[in-house]
Amino acid sequence: MSIFLSLLLLFFTVPVSPSHTPDRYTKSLPSFHHKPREYFELAPPLPSDFLVPSCSHQVLRHSFANTINSPPFSIRYSPPSDCASSWSHVVLEFRAECRGEQYDRIAGLWLGGAELLRTSTAEPTKCGIFWKVRKDITRYSSLLLRYDLHLTMMLENIVNRVYTGVYHVTVNFLYYNYNTVKLPSMIPDPKLYRVNTWQGLEGLYEPPADFIIPISDRGDKGFWFRIDGESDFHSKSIRIPQNTYRAVLELYVSFHGNDEFWYSNPPNSYIKTNNLTTERGNGAYREIYVTIDGKFIGSEAPFPVFFTGGVNPLFWEPVVSIGAFNLPSHDFDLTPCLGMLVNKKAHRIGFGVSEGISYWLVNANLHIWVDHKSREVQAKPVVYNTPKLKIKRKEDFKLLDGSFKVQAERKAVFVGWVKSSLGNFTTVFSQNYKLKNSLSFQNNGAYKLVKQTIKATREVKVLNDLGAVISRVGVRRRYPFVVITSTLPGPKKKKNTYLLVTNVSHVLNEKYMKGKFVSVVYNVQDSEGWMLVKDHSVLSGAATTRQSFSYRDDFRCYSRTVKASDGKLISDNTSPACFSSV
Repeated sequence: MSIFLSLLLLFFTVPVSPSHTPDRYTKSLPSFHHKPREYFELAPPLPSDFLVPSCSHQVLRHSFANTINSPPFSIRYSPPSDCASSWSHVVLEFRAECRGEQYDRIAGLWLGGAELLRTSTAEPTKCGIFWKVRKDITRYSSLLLRYDLHLTMMLENIVNRVYTGVYHVTVNFLYYNYNTVKLPSMIPDPKLYRVNTWQGLEGLYEPPADFIIPISDRGDKGFWFRIDGESDFHSKSIRIPQNTYRAVLELYVSFHGNDEFWYSNPPNSYIKTNNLTTERGNGAYREIYVTIDGKFIGSEAPFPVFFTGGVNPLFWEPVVSIGAFNLPSHDFDLTPCLGMLVNKKAHRIGFGVSEGISYWLVNANLHIWVDHKSREVQAKPVVYNTPKLKIKRKEDFKLLDGSFKVQAERKAVFVGWVKSSLGNFTTVFSQNYKLKNSLSFQNNGAYKLVKQTIKATREVKVLNDLGAVISRVGVRRRYPFVVITSTLPGPKKKKNTYLLVTNVSHVLNEKYMKGKFVSVVYNVQDSEGWMLVKDHSVLSGAATTRQSFSYRDDFRCYSRTVKASDGKLISDNTSPACFSSV
């Protein structure tokens, strides 16, 4: 606890509804800048950033103003006619700008109903802000080649006398052909250059799939399914080709409303005992899971992304939080389950959120590879056991003060074989995660401390008919974070205000392995500050954010360290050196 916070707590105690913090806010502060400023999420460059694309194609340009409860913006897509289709890579470049006052907003971008990008907006200033996101979308090549699809974007926004910010968005697709481009000497082969903020099991998408089937909603309110509670389950019926020999499900998910800060929600017993009116309950454990015809086939403990209006919006200018501009997707290898799917019948792939409340936005893309030399394959699951969830809870509270702990663990292994013209191969998909969450209230609920760590491992092994491992892809992740909020009364001259002291420490540590190739991402962000708040509007405050990003693999290293204070970028250093993770 900081000295400043300790002194304040010594003299002030204010009864609050503690489950309302952390929360979302907008900035009503005067701007000291006279021209628009660039915001950014700390991430390394893509290899294509150093090259000139073979061609560039503007696929979307639109302004999002009063779009609440309106259908998403949609436009016909076609690949560029003046660019050969033998692309080595394709990059999505998303650019946005905004001026005025506005909340952060969630946005999705889909091609033919398949999601390409899940992103959120930065909160603007009166002088304006702008930012860009670059994402490699080569894995969607089978869609990018088609002429019969629509590109759709959903960004619900409100513009009125108070919230004046309009989000102006431009999306370009950049197409590259590395085979015809001579790379500069300082740039390694892009096939080996795997710098990416979110690596996941990216090796599963090489080469890109033959077909992609959206597992999504109709699209009139965006293609995501909205999940409003634990019993709110959504699914879609699909039928896949009988000659499918590989299948990977790519899941997109984000959390909002009463579950935006799910990791800080107290149990319902605490809310009921203290007669609180908040709907932000159900405890601090969540799990998104996937089923085929009602059978569990995988789950994910979601990475806690802080949107730019969350906890303290002064933290996220001009450097936004980890994942805010490029939310992660999650990978499930369904190849061991093909014995359930390649039988001419329709099957339902569904999603749910364990212990979730309103609301979550979920959809997925099913990537499938087919055997072009045969009309059907033979497949059969070998090992399928519904994995049990181990969960322990402990609570101890008196009135508004107390502590709550949750520990959860789930292990799953799925094994199945597929016989095609390529051979008889057995795929083993294993996953394991552990979640530890500790939530405590002090000072009559005015002080709130959240500590959480998620450890997750995933591995996909492919064995030949002799039992020898012919390929292996794996990822290990660790997500520790700490959130501290302390609520104090505002100055007497500022009626109906309160002072909020906030601290956030957030880490993404990820190790990716494909065969003998190993890469590591280590991203740590520490923020501290305070703000004077009226309702949900920040009147004044101060904040400092320090962040370090490091990437290393067998070929190179990259690191970047920044510091921002009160909305200004104080330092920004990039180096080919690396520092170690913890």
